[in-house]
Amino acid sequence: MIADTLPKLLLRNARAHGAEVALREKQFGIWRSITWAEYEARTRAFALGLRALGLGAGDVVGLIGDNRPDWVMGEVAAHAIGARSLGIYRDALDDEVAYLLAHSGAAAVIAEDEEQVDKLLGMSGRAPRLRHIIYCDPRGMRKHADPRLLPVAELVRLGEAAHAADTAGWEAMVAATRGEEVAILCTTSGTTARPKLAMLTGGALVRHCASYLKADPKGPEDEYVSVLPLPWIMEQIYALGWSLLARMKVNFVEEPETMMADFREIGPSFVLFAPRVWEALAAEVRARVMDASPMKRGMFDLGMRWGLAALDSGGRSAAADQLLFRALRDRLGFTNLRSAATGGAALGPDTFRFFLAMGVPLRQLYGQTELLGAYTVHRPGEVNFDTVGVGFDASVEMRIDQPDQNGVGEIVTRHPNMFSGYFGLADPGDLRDGWLHTGDAGYFDKAGHLVVIDRIKDIATTSGGDRFSPQYIENKLKFSPYVAEAVVLGDRRPHLAAMICIRFSIVAKWAERNRISFTTYTDLSARDQVLALLRAEVAKVNATLPEPQRIRDFLLLYKELDADDEELTRTRKIRRGVINEKYGDIIEAIYRGDAAIPVDTTIAFQDGTRQRIRTTLRVISMREPALAQAAE
Repeated sequence: MIADTLPKLLLRNARAHGAEVALREKQFGIWRSITWAEYEARTRAFALGLRALGLGAGDVVGLIGDNRPDWVMGEVAAHAIGARSLGIYRDALDDEVAYLLAHSGAAAVIAEDEEQVDKLLGMSGRAPRLRHIIYCDPRGMRKHADPRLLPVAELVRLGEAAHAADTAGWEAMVAATRGEEVAILCTTSGTTARPKLAMLTGGALVRHCASYLKADPKGPEDEYVSVLPLPWIMEQIYALGWSLLARMKVNFVEEPETMMADFREIGPSFVLFAPRVWEALAAEVRARVMDASPMKRGMFDLGMRWGLAALDSGGRSAAADQLLFRALRDRLGFTNLRSAATGGAALGPDTFRFFLAMGVPLRQLYGQTELLGAYTVHRPGEVNFDTVGVGFDASVEMRIDQPDQNGVGEIVTRHPNMFSGYFGLADPGDLRDGWLHTGDAGYFDKAGHLVVIDRIKDIATTSGGDRFSPQYIENKLKFSPYVAEAVVLGDRRPHLAAMICIRFSIVAKWAERNRISFTTYTDLSARDQVLALLRAEVAKVNATLPEPQRIRDFLLLYKELDADDEELTRTRKIRRGVINEKYGDIIEAIYRGDAAIPVDTTIAFQDGTRQRIRTTLRVISMREPALAQAAE
């Protein structure tokens, strides 16, 4: 049997390595191991239970909730019966969930708990083909009487009864799965509109993972902690593809709030974090240093200087490792890392250098959902934070379309394991003649590495003709521990400006230490001392940029940008069209030269409550030194 689907790989591993640990989950403070044999047995019960409910080939099974073993088992089970899996982000709002289920025609959803079930029950017929809602956590479910509801324990009972009646049926069903059949409906990032559903075959996923593993080998001795959202294509690659193909152990944390503590207990050998997580970790380290004694702050500064100097010379500083980095890696859970990656968006060079100096073997990935996620990576010894590396192997073909005089043009890619189109859409979108037009601007450097600049549509030009990448400047701003998000403005404008969101947890700690009173996020971001603090951070970034790309004016927004408000995608990418429309009046006021902008608006919270906000945003000019003096 050729193992060209996930169910076939699971069956192979259970037969050959049944007693080995495949997964772990932390429950009530204790790590619980799941062997390959147990993994297969529960997946078998799920699959046969789904079939007993009448589901089969061509049906769509949705999955929503935190990363759990039951999620990956439910997904493999759906593939085993010929159905298609659809991962939905756990924090998706009711309207998003209803759209995805209606568009896909999902017949069943495996939901983690009452919170997710409430979303499904509140759709009022907007997902008419949804027949079964299978819930894993029974707490709080007694009050519901919807006939579509089914506890996962009952699904398992149905499956075990079916297996007892036909013990050969399971293996025959797995053997019948075909690699060329669509197995996964994976949501695209949706930076400009509703996400599309990329159709991915099981065989393409397996082959692409095998290609990736040649560039970054993994095996049964490797440990991975599943913290990326499972609907994202890269977590599908790791928690399912790599796990089943290379037998890499996958660990599931107890709660999102315990993620870093659980991560440190495992001490994984491989990690991929989205840029926002790397940025948050760097900010947290720098914030903790601010709270340290003068001696420890001095040791940190000295260690960083030694480490960055050694990095710039192409090496590592043993003295910095002894003084600072060994303890810091242990504190973060990075002691056992042999491979680390970032992907999904650009990571600022300052953040990249911070972790490389620390000794984290960080490499950059690049890819799209339609191309099964990443298809480039840095080779060992060739890490360059200005590039995203080279293709996994010779099967990955890349070219630059319509390059300008500097070689910059659109990145266009193809490889043998691409998506099969968009579900429910005849239009192949940016797929032309077998090549995916990514919409990203880039070029190849002298070493043949791909350099990604920004989205083509986001590369901006001032009214004076100076071109700039907003994303590049935003990433430099976010290296500051005080900056959570930034939106750089200036397209067809006379100069650059920025709207900045403070990192509330760290700025609040800074304010408390400096005895600055405040009540809310909005109140804190309006304080003179905070404005002065952020002005100094913007000045540091400006000092590293050429004059035409420097920020002349900025303001601190009264709220954080939020995916629930459609300002960010679920993978934390900025939706610039939404930002320009929603904050259009504020942007116009900045460029009119207004020093103060009154705001009277209402914001909605995830629990449905609303709050009126009335405040005045101060526009800070970087040409005005008085603010910095006032804060001293």
